[in-house]
Amino acid sequence: MTTESPRWYKSSYSGNGGQCIEVAANLVASRGEVPVRDSKDPRGPVLVFEPCAWSSFVAAVKGGEFPAT
Repeated sequence: MTTESPRWYKSSYSGNGGQCIEVAANLVASRGEVPVRDSKDPRGPVLVFEPCAWSSFVAAVKGGEFPAT
C-alpha cells in the first residue's frame, strides 16, 4: 500500500466558468487509479477511474464525441 498523496491539477484549457474538474494523474503508477473531483468543491466526493477508462474518456472528448452544449 502506498501513502502517496494526490497532486491535483486543472487543465490549462479551463477558464473561470466554474465547470472545471481536477485530476490526480500521479496515482496511476502507484495505485492504478485516476481520481477526479470538482474543482469548486475540493473537499467533496472524488470519482476514481481505472486508467484505461479515463484514457478512453479523454480520447472521446478530444475526438468530439461529446459536443459542447
